[in-house]
Amino acid sequence: MAYRNSYQYETSPRKLEPEYRPVKKKYPKKSTARKVETTQKQAPKPKTKAKRKMKSQAKVVLYIGVVFAVLFAISYRNSLINEDFSKIKSLKNDLAAIQKENGQLQVSIENSLNLQNVEQSAKELLGMQKLNSTQAVYINLPKQDYVEPAAEEIKKEEDVAWYQKIINLVLGK
Repeated sequence: MAYRNSYQYETSPRKLEPEYRPVKKKYPKKSTARKVETTQKQAPKPKTKAKRKMKSQAKVVLYIGVVFAVLFAISYRNSLINEDFSKIKSLKNDLAAIQKENGQLQVSIENSLNLQNVEQSAKELLGMQKLNSTQAVYINLPKQDYVEPAAEEIKKEEDVAWYQKIINLVLGK
């Protein structure tokens, strides 16, 4: 033990104290009643250890199951997305094919509207021919006018050249 090295100048010397004090641990008193209880408690301990081990294994299995379910949900969602993308791709391909066919039909319509093609198809399919002078039919209409003349006579004066006036006078028009 280490003591302070100091001298006291009084009539009664003081007791020197050590620099530190040791800590005394207090232990509970052992009794036979407690020993009996501890022996009874020790018997179920292996069961509790087994239960704890089972619980920890169950937690691990549960966590693995949850992780598996999450991964399954993610993969299922990705498969649905892939299906949607494949549908979109097929629809785009169908659209491109329809647009190509539409363009071809427009070109064929423009070609069929050509007058030479119309004439050729009329000759071949319908057996038509061009009109010639022998096929012309003339109709005679009576010279009677079916339109009533106006109540007032409208004269329209035109600027006529002087020589035209002379010709009209000679002819009586």
